[in-house]
Amino acid sequence: MATDLSADIAAVQGIAAVPRILEVVCRSTGMGFAAVARVTEQRWVCCAVRDEIDFGLVPGGELEVETTICHEIRQSHEAVVIDNVAEDASFSGHHTPAKYGFRSYISTPIILADGTFFGTLCAIDPRPARLNTPQTIGMFKLFAELIATHLEAVNRLIASEATLLSERETSELREQFIAVLGHDLRNPLASIAAGTKMLAQDNLQIPAGEILGLMQKSVARMSVLIDNVLDFARGRLGGGIALRRSPQSLEPVLNQVIAELRASSPGSQIETAFNLTQPVDCDGGRIAQLFSNLLGNSIAHGTAAIPVRVDATTQSGEFVLSVTNSGEPIPADAMGRLFQPFYRVSAQDSPQGLGLGLYIASEIARAHGGTIDVASSPEQTRFTFRMPLP
Repeated sequence: MATDLSADIAAVQGIAAVPRILEVVCRSTGMGFAAVARVTEQRWVCCAVRDEIDFGLVPGGELEVETTICHEIRQSHEAVVIDNVAEDASFSGHHTPAKYGFRSYISTPIILADGTFFGTLCAIDPRPARLNTPQTIGMFKLFAELIATHLEAVNRLIASEATLLSERETSELREQFIAVLGHDLRNPLASIAAGTKMLAQDNLQIPAGEILGLMQKSVARMSVLIDNVLDFARGRLGGGIALRRSPQSLEPVLNQVIAELRASSPGSQIETAFNLTQPVDCDGGRIAQLFSNLLGNSIAHGTAAIPVRVDATTQSGEFVLSVTNSGEPIPADAMGRLFQPFYRVSAQDSPQGLGLGLYIASEIARAHGGTIDVASSPEQTRFTFRMPLP
């Protein structure tokens, strides 16, 4: 597939001095055509041009790279200067002058500070010209260096803007998860505070064991919230989620998650179809966490009367885990944001959660070298996790 060079063309077009450079080149040498070209192994693309001989190229126009001398300059990083093709020992029989009908030619490489070959500053004319002089060669080299310097400045500006945007997004995410965590911790903390007040009373209206049970549930809820925020921090603000991988028989892991969710969602119906014929090299705890997030999400959003279906297979070099439910389809405008942190499709989504479940699941998938895809229709919604097997 061809590389998209539109950004490079735009970068050259954005250099205000380039039209003047091409004008000076033509005026000082008598050449009728001058251009700045982006040259890669596969492509020769015109980025800027001054054409007084009706050669026919415009910015974005291309030549077959193998038919150009610039292709050879990309390999040698050396300028080529031809006063008269007919009298030049190296180029009198060369295919490029014959194809494009020029008799004089000069081209200088544009090389960035890190050694990257960008392209060439070149000029041609159907008449011979006196180009092989220190003054002309020096002028071309100076202009090529000037263009390279401008391109590097553009690249630095783009990199700085990207860094600034990333820092701004990171700062906003920090503020967002601190605010959401503070909000979501308020209820379990209030429950614990109420429980301690009740236990301090002399005449308890509710058995102490029942109060302690409620307090323990609140503590467990806080623990889950904090763990999710830590995973978010590792995934988004740190070096990614760490894994402890080993060959695992995943069927018991998956069954344990299903048992836990059946206990916490007594009305839920879950059907399974497992075909796990080999161990999977993974972090079993993290796979359980990923599966719990996907299954919990499907139970929460599915139609209660229709079972959630879980399929898991190891075949064709992949471990594939899918969770399918019936219910309202995911809105089209939400599909691209499902795996973003703190995103909830609606106000009713997981009112006790941070909106991190699917994000964390996607980070666990990525840490395993896998992916999570989602497909949603009026009939069903399916989340599918895939990871390669060794």
